[in-house]
Amino acid sequence: MSGHSQFKNIMYRKGAQDARKAKIFSKISREITVAIKEGSSDPECNSRLRSALISARSENMPKDNVDRAIKKAIGGDAGVDYQSVRYEGYGPGGVAIIVEGLTDNKNRTAPEVRSAFAKFAGSLGEANSVSFQFDHVGYILYNAKVASEDEIFEAAIDAGAADIIYGDNSFEIICPMEQLSTVRDALAKKFGEPAEACVTWKPKNTVPVDAETAKTLLKLIDLLEDNDDIQSVVANFELPDEFVDLC
Repeated sequence: MSGHSQFKNIMYRKGAQDARKAKIFSKISREITVAIKEGSSDPECNSRLRSALISARSENMPKDNVDRAIKKAIGGDAGVDYQSVRYEGYGPGGVAIIVEGLTDNKNRTAPEVRSAFAKFAGSLGEANSVSFQFDHVGYILYNAKVASEDEIFEAAIDAGAADIIYGDNSFEIICPMEQLSTVRDALAKKFGEPAEACVTWKPKNTVPVDAETAKTLLKLIDLLEDNDDIQSVVANFELPDEFVDLC
């Protein structure tokens, strides 16, 4: 099992998102809509919807916004047909990047993603050109205040987790993506709903980058995350110490 790690910092950069709540809420609403269209409006029977609702709570998304997205999906919303998309490529420093999104117009989204890569010395690759460098896993995040390390460790292992990462203020539980719902539900019974629960990409190895390369990479990630059609961006770089607290 892992000890302290920068996994969360490597994979996500949310420091600037507080200033973009409206955009975040729009992305979550889109995820709720697609989850219901692909499954059920009952979160107990729809793991993707439940994950979206967990994201909504963690971002303090107003209940009215959530209810509106659910009603929109149940009503059919015939005018919008979102499709899942994934783009893969390399950023500066040879860093592998996976971009996932939901779009109603691939002919709009693909050129925008390609342009973002090009703007910051990156290059968009073919499908599966970098995903072999990642594991597709279930990810569950808890605040460190919910329990002790020993309590989290025992409960997570019993539930089927493959790894636990102890941060200064958090517990990150990694599990096979097929078991995300099972592990999440078992932990929720003991510790309440997690701050986050989703399927994501975990780098098998990380690429150290210097400060200048990190600045460019973070600008690229910011630009990609700012796109309404993009739901998540993951990369396999390891930030210099001076950048960790900013992520």
